[in-house]
Amino acid sequence: MKDTFYNTLGFRLALIVLLTAATTVLAVEQKYWPAGVTLVALLSSLGSVRKIFRRNAQKIAFMFDAIDNADHAIRYAENGRSSNDRLVNTSLNRIIRILFKAKADAIRKERYYELILNSITTGIMVVDEAGYIRQTNNGALRLIGLPVLTHIRQLRQLGQGIEEFFATVRPGGRQQISFTNERGTVRLSVRVSETALRDKPVRILALSDINSELDDKEIDSWIRLTRVLTHEIMNGITPITSLSNTLLSIHGDAGEDLRNGLETIGMTGRHLMSFVESYRKFTHIPQPSPSLFYLDKFALRMIRLTRHQNDYPNIDITHDIDSGLILYADENLVSQVVLNLLRNAVQAIGADRPDGRISIKACCNDSEAVVMEITNNGPPIPPAEAEHIFVPFYTTKEGGSGIGLSISRQIMRLSGGGITMKSSPTETTFTLTFP
Repeated sequence: MKDTFYNTLGFRLALIVLLTAATTVLAVEQKYWPAGVTLVALLSSLGSVRKIFRRNAQKIAFMFDAIDNADHAIRYAENGRSSNDRLVNTSLNRIIRILFKAKADAIRKERYYELILNSITTGIMVVDEAGYIRQTNNGALRLIGLPVLTHIRQLRQLGQGIEEFFATVRPGGRQQISFTNERGTVRLSVRVSETALRDKPVRILALSDINSELDDKEIDSWIRLTRVLTHEIMNGITPITSLSNTLLSIHGDAGEDLRNGLETIGMTGRHLMSFVESYRKFTHIPQPSPSLFYLDKFALRMIRLTRHQNDYPNIDITHDIDSGLILYADENLVSQVVLNLLRNAVQAIGADRPDGRISIKACCNDSEAVVMEITNNGPPIPPAEAEHIFVPFYTTKEGGSGIGLSISRQIMRLSGGGITMKSSPTETTFTLTFP
């Protein structure tokens, strides 16, 4: 108890006050020898107090260094030799716990907001005055077509003027820019807002895919138009077909010309009804019911079905898919898309080309989306036709309906993904992207 009392800061400060007063009195009374003794004691006491403050300051500095370095093992002993040491160490340990908890909460909130940013399709880029990308989400990387983006100058590879646009764009309505990457021609709508991050000005760029928005509106328009047309055509054809069949049953003994005419009307009506019914498929695709399935086994099954339906020995169909790659989607709807693309590829190559090749490849990209590519070495698709291949009812095949690729695009849209086409003089590739 004695050591504890003498080591308290209060005792030391009281001693300094007493020694200061004693030294002053002795010096005034010209008792220099006793004054010198008390002065030495006073300096010794001041040194011990200074040592206490310096030791506590070192503890605080060490504590902040440990927090900066995320050293969670730092702790001060709470059974010091004096109550002052115990109080200081206990308080420092409490500060450490509070600061680490606040730091952990900040990290959790940052991850939470990052997950939110990465779950939206709109691209977000935060750019500082020096052109550094302070933050970006998966949507921005997907739209721009780069796996990593840390500075504006990396955008030079997208084309001339792209870097300058993103470096100089400022708030003021929507602005547009287009460029070409592996996805084809990309048209972006850019909105900009300005704010400060840690007292430094930054710009927040929101990127939207204009092509995707236009495609969605176009599909919706075609669906509404098709529903109206099929409804009106069916309403007109059904009674004509029914009436011709009724007249044939009533007037079975009519002349041959009349009977042939009624049969022709009935047959034509049935053919038209079957024709219109095929277009109803475009507007009545069921909602996807996703499940997990292995893509390598799925691809093998699609290849077998294609070979069974289209026996072309001159065409080699291969697949290159990791055996562990799993897709979460509606397997039945995806099979419709893949079979249609394989069938189109077989028909494009035909039976005359001796070295026909079709390949199915799939992988998981940097955004954790599954990407499937179906490539064939048939004749290239002319640019004038490539612009319309996904338009409903557009076809260059004799007797084709023009809805196969339209349905495929609609299925991919309902699945949350997309389908694109890229054609070169040597090969044509359809790319399916699944979220």
